[in-house]
Formats: sequence, C-alpha cells, structure tokens
Amino acid sequence: MSNESNKASFEGWKVLTVYFSHSGNTRECARQINRMVGGDLLELIPAQPYPQDYDTVVNQAKRELRTGHRPELKTKGTGVANYDVVFVGSPNWWNTVAPPVMTYLAGHDFGDKAIVPFITHEGTGLGQSARDIRDLCPGATVLEGLAIRGGEVNRAGQKLSDWLRKLGIAEAA
Repeated sequence: MSNESNKASFEGWKVLTVYFSHSGNTRECARQINRMVGGDLLELIPAQPYPQDYDTVVNQAKRELRTGHRPELKTKGTGVANYDVVFVGSPNWWNTVAPPVMTYLAGHDFGDKAIVPFITHEGTGLGQSARDIRDLCPGATVLEGLAIRGGEVNRAGQKLSDWLRKLGIAEAA
C-alpha cells in the first residue's frame, strides 16, 4: 500500500490525491500532481490484483463495468472527511474510470468536496469519467478534468502545471 504524505498543501486547503494505476502511468501523473499541490497521496490497490496480460485485463474490466462489480480494495487509507480537494486518478477503461476507483468513490461521502479528475489513456481521453464521478459523488463539485496519453506521462509536467493554473489550484512556477 502506498500512502505517502507531502508537507505542503495549497492555500490552507487539505488535499488528497487518490488513484488506481494498472500500468504505472496514472501513478506517475499522481506523483507529479502531488509534488505540485502537496497534500496526501493514496494508491488504490485491489485485494485481487488485475492480470498483467493486456487482453485479459481488458476483458475483465469490460465484464466488471457491465455488471457493476466493485472490487474489494486492500487500501484502507483515510476517509475524505478531512480533505477539501480530492484529485482522482484512473486509467480510462471502457470510456470511464476503473472499477477500483468506483469502489473508493462509492464508499465515501464527497459532499461539499471539490473533485479534480485526471485520466490516463491511449487515445480515448476523459470519456464519460467526469460524468460517472459526478454520479458516484452526489454533492461534490467536479472540476474540469485532464486526460494525459499514457506514453506522455513522463513529459506531462508542463501540461499538468498549466491545467492546475487554469483551475486556480496552483500558482505559476
């Protein structure tokens, strides 16, 4: 379980960056965001790991999403009650967030929180992830999300920084 803490948070807000990463791309984006905005970092780890084989994981994800399956998480982490802003990261699986992210979102009360989605993908962008996050988190304010192509995550610093400034979350470097 990864549950790291970064000393600083911006403008007195308590920030949590929570993410699920299958290939490591979303993890890299989450770490970059955490370095820019501070706060806590929480990786969602399913109790039953996903297969590494691409076709197998794609078929499993499709089945889980079609049936509404919410996989159990090994990650316990802290609840969201003490946070003001929650960055939510996921790969785009079948045009939405991965089931482990859905499990986490459905299991917490995000009322009066600002949720900031970030999605890694290989050509599908944000898909309907922001809408699905809104549905899973009634009462939350879902801010404009960002989609980062998986092959570009290691060079995404400027894109992430520009996005955070546009949202008014981070000052110009």
